[in-house]
Amino acid sequence: MRPHSTHSHSRWLAAAALAVTILACQPDADPAGLVGPITASRGGIPTIETLASPGWQGTAATLVAQASLPATVATRMYSLVGVAQYLAVQRAEDSDDETGRGRSRRDADRGAVAGASAVVLTYLFPTKAQALEDMVTAQRGVGDVGSQLAFARGEAVGRAVGAEIVTRGRADGFTTPFTGSPPVGAGFWFSEATPPSVAGGPLAGTRPWFLASASQFRSAPPPAFGSAAFQADLAEIRAIAQTRTALQVQIATSWAQGVGTPTTAAFWLRVATDGIAQHGYSERRATHLYALLSATMFDAQIGCWDSKEIYWFVRPWQADAAITVLAAVGKPNHPAYPSGHSCISASAAEVLSAFFPAQRGELDAMVTEAGLSRMYGGIHYRFDIEAGQLLGRSVAHLTIAADRSGHSVLTPDGDEKGDGPR
Repeated sequence: MRPHSTHSHSRWLAAAALAVTILACQPDADPAGLVGPITASRGGIPTIETLASPGWQGTAATLVAQASLPATVATRMYSLVGVAQYLAVQRAEDSDDETGRGRSRRDADRGAVAGASAVVLTYLFPTKAQALEDMVTAQRGVGDVGSQLAFARGEAVGRAVGAEIVTRGRADGFTTPFTGSPPVGAGFWFSEATPPSVAGGPLAGTRPWFLASASQFRSAPPPAFGSAAFQADLAEIRAIAQTRTALQVQIATSWAQGVGTPTTAAFWLRVATDGIAQHGYSERRATHLYALLSATMFDAQIGCWDSKEIYWFVRPWQADAAITVLAAVGKPNHPAYPSGHSCISASAAEVLSAFFPAQRGELDAMVTEAGLSRMYGGIHYRFDIEAGQLLGRSVAHLTIAADRSGHSVLTPDGDEKGDGPR
């Protein structure tokens, strides 16, 4: 299931041919960077090839990478797309008896995903509107007349759901200008940007999907600046920076997932796509996974930024000039504590483990490596990583429980129909 293995990475780069063709004709397209697996991870499982959601998830990741969006922006975007897809499939299946079984249901599900995805992605990437509509048109034209009619019914439902999610997105507070400022003094982070700014500043005030508030799982205070505990962890990062091995550099670089890539959230969505292929998920179950995973990661990011903007903790290289930062990792323009990579990765692994319990050990190992990668890069202390993992897992436990209750933001009708994690 590990996306940055050679085998899986090649699958990830094998995007749907239609998306490649359409997006490549756009002025800012980069065909070499297209992503979005659509073929099965192993032979004999045709389901993934008939699903719409993996391809649309790949299109979203492509657009994020092409637009060079930061992770703080991309994680929200993926959640809007994922939730819209799942709600659209639920509503399409519940709205028309003709879609209740067999090929007609599959075609209606494909239409629901396409309609919802196109509407939400057009809101997020308005310059791609025509390309996205062309993709829907091409998908609508597949199959016989019955298939096309079922697709169109689902598409209409999907577009209505997409419009509702866009309305929510416009009012979620994410674009509200950030007016806070960090305290000044020893032990506090300071912006090195010109003019000074805080990446992801509005996140703590953004409406979450599941959390009651951004502070619900606020991290405990970090070690006091200058304390023995702080000095020990600072010395650890200094020692790493002075003796980095080739393997540590490779791990730090592999997990950087910065601007110009689909970002960290897409990395974990890619793991989900692998699992969907391996287990032959239906469209409904696949979109459920994408929705719960992406919404959980965004809530974890909201909670993470609440803690960052409470403690405003200094970055290692700001606390000790002897600490160098790997260029491939860069210097994030927000406080150190807790680690955003670890908040997102730990939350993602918990959700994925609920769907794929046999892979828990591997997923946990990936979370550990993701955390270490930030230490190897010189940008986080060990206590940043530990706090981020705790926060991320806490958020995921909440979202999984809420989802299983059948009465969450992902199931407005309160009817799970057996498509959740088991």
